[in-house]
Amino acid sequence: MKVTYYLEILSSWCSWAEPAWAELKTRYAGRVEFEWKIALMSPGDFPVSRSQCDWFYRRSGGTVMHSPFKLDSGWFEPARKGIYHAPNLVAEAGKDFGFTGDELRLALSHGALREGRKIGDMDEAVALAAKAGKLNAKKLRARAESPEVLARVVTSTAEFHDHRISQRPAFVLGDAIGDKAVFSGLVGVGPLAVTIDAMLSDTAAYAAHAAHFGKPPAK
Repeated sequence: MKVTYYLEILSSWCSWAEPAWAELKTRYAGRVEFEWKIALMSPGDFPVSRSQCDWFYRRSGGTVMHSPFKLDSGWFEPARKGIYHAPNLVAEAGKDFGFTGDELRLALSHGALREGRKIGDMDEAVALAAKAGKLNAKKLRARAESPEVLARVVTSTAEFHDHRISQRPAFVLGDAIGDKAVFSGLVGVGPLAVTIDAMLSDTAAYAAHAAHFGKPPAK
């Protein structure tokens, strides 16, 4: 089966979901395929001021997640009016250099949400990711600004909306027998793990039945 994780680099809730994502990848290694895709947030999804952003961070990190640290709103730039495509394009471009795992996007997220770096700026996003991945900054930027990478991000964002969901993180689980489960906005490992276990069990049962009885009769 496969789990697809839809995320936005600057989403604080995606940041809170990363431990669960890492645990799932470890727990089901070799049995489940894992992939992440960008789902760009709309301008209206972003806070309108640093004080508002800090209020959201106190709610999510302090009240809901009981985090021992506070996220840094220093990445926020009012002049951008909610347009922060750069870090997402850079993370997506990293796939073309072999970084299909989580390394580059986590470096970008950490730089913004823990260090307050203004990665809405393409120069800053490229510099951070290039250092983390030991990549040539000019080549990474060229790829991040390519129409091919933009098209992939637009497509994955459209896929996210096709599931009729609006909250990130989102996880779409699918298996070989056609079952699908969609989680939108949850950050804990529990519900995801229980569902993965159930889907793996059902898939195994179908495989066992096929081994004993073959394909269904034509008539």
